[in-house]
Amino acid sequence: MAENDPQQQAPAPAGATSAGSGAPASVGPSGPGGFSGRPGGPRPQGGPRPPGGPKRGKRNFVRKKKVCRFCVDKVDLIDYKKADVLSSFIQDRGRILPRRMTGTCARHQRWLTVAIKRAQNIALLPFAAEL
Repeated sequence: MAENDPQQQAPAPAGATSAGSGAPASVGPSGPGGFSGRPGGPRPQGGPRPPGGPKRGKRNFVRKKKVCRFCVDKVDLIDYKKADVLSSFIQDRGRILPRRMTGTCARHQRWLTVAIKRAQNIALLPFAAEL
């Protein structure tokens, strides 16, 4: 019949059936006269999987390591007058994007923050979104 039928039990060892009925003789939780390795007997076919096994329906997603754009270009100064470069590091509402989203290193994130604030002060970049 069905492979994952919860009513179906594991086959009993030879000589462990009750008087001609074909049913297993295990009455206790540990099986017919011994320890089966699990306190409740063997795992039924439809039960939960042991930890560490393959996970069904889950996709393995490997996040690509973000690299600092300024380190790759070997930039030693972030120019506050280049609004087109700085605008890619600002949200629509005018907030500066964090390092975890842009991938910039700590040093260049500090320089970027200073450059964005300077550009905002001389009106090259907006302080907030237009409402």
